[in-house]
Amino acid sequence: MLNVAIKAARAAGAIINRAALDVEAVRVSVKQTNDFVTEVDQAAEAAIIETLLSAYPGHGILAEESGSEHGAKDSDYVWIIDPLDGTTNFIHGFPVYCVSIALAVKGKVEQAVVYDPTRNDIFCATKGRGAYMNDRRIRVAKRTRLQECLISTGFPYRPGDKLKAYLNMLGEVMSQTAGVRRPGAAALDLAYVAAGFSDGFFEANLKPWDVAAGSLLVTEAGGLIGNFTGEADFMDHGECVAGNPRVYGQLVATLGKYSKFAGAGDKAVVRQALQDTPAAQEPEEGAEDNAAPAAPAEKPTLKAKRIKAGESAAPKAPDAPF
Repeated sequence: MLNVAIKAARAAGAIINRAALDVEAVRVSVKQTNDFVTEVDQAAEAAIIETLLSAYPGHGILAEESGSEHGAKDSDYVWIIDPLDGTTNFIHGFPVYCVSIALAVKGKVEQAVVYDPTRNDIFCATKGRGAYMNDRRIRVAKRTRLQECLISTGFPYRPGDKLKAYLNMLGEVMSQTAGVRRPGAAALDLAYVAAGFSDGFFEANLKPWDVAAGSLLVTEAGGLIGNFTGEADFMDHGECVAGNPRVYGQLVATLGKYSKFAGAGDKAVVRQALQDTPAAQEPEEGAEDNAAPAAPAEKPTLKAKRIKAGESAAPKAPDAPF
């Protein structure tokens, strides 16, 4: 199964590399603000699905562009596909993007491939058998002190993303680490954590196809991955943090209060911090956010909704990070 996934990833990579030779000629359409899809995404996805279903016609498919349109609908075996993670980078000619393919068996990821076509790097893993980069065994980095670590992240870019909360979160992480990077392809970010090129990763508003393959790479390389509060069942939570065990624990301690699954007390702290920073004094992008008062603290529950920051008359804090 892993060999078939690698074959599919390489087929998609060949399509992407050919298109990259004349990226200006690629047709681009917009799914929503700052969320693009190209004919290359669609062609690469079609090539992957054809390769996978030719070998395993009874398997299911969950793909970024076509959803569950292809494959068996009730199979225990589901391929989770992102044919081009980092589309925005690709259409600008910025060479950081990848193909991500994972196989989930009864909801658990058991095979994973992340292919970087610009560098011809294959990251792959099979559950229980370790993670590899181009046939070389990889492990997460050994650094344990957060102030020595390089952390990767992803910026909010869709309408409705909580920019103010993210800026506060980013400010905390930046002040505790040696540096923060934003490459722009979550699957490749996770592969780099697995290979020890970076020490940790965090991002919100992710989809299963963004993290499925990368999550197995990280765990098979000796790392941990979960949501911001440290729960392992993160795939559908829309938030992700990863790193070696020591770095992971420190990132969870910092990011946990920003999670939509955080307790009421932690959310109240975040809401107050947002009100006390200069960013909270600026008008929101949407009119509905301008009119919304600060929501009351919610009961601690895994189903708690994310707290919205409202307008505040609080004075600007002189030492606020943003």
